Amino acid sequence: MDVKVFFASFAAIFLAELADKTQLVGLGMTAKTQKPLSVFLGSICGYILVTAISIALGFLLSKHLKPEFIRYGGATIFILIGVLILLDIV
Repeated sequence: MDVKVFFASFAAIFLAELADKTQLVGLGMTAKTQKPLSVFLGSICGYILVTAISIALGFLLSKHLKPEFIRYGGATIFILIGVLILLDIV
């Protein structure tokens, strides 16, 4: 295992996930259900699945596309989703 890659990905994900809608969903569900352990475990399972899918896709795409194309494609999709949310289309 590459420790530098581990800590770089940990820091990137940790900082990217702070105060995003995933956090707000967890906060809201815990407040509504009063079952923090169930929300915690469900959140972890959901995030594990989403992360596994994104890592698998990244690995498969890296076999056929340059990393720059993947990065720019992801940025474009991110911006597009933001615009759609601002326009209240999504």
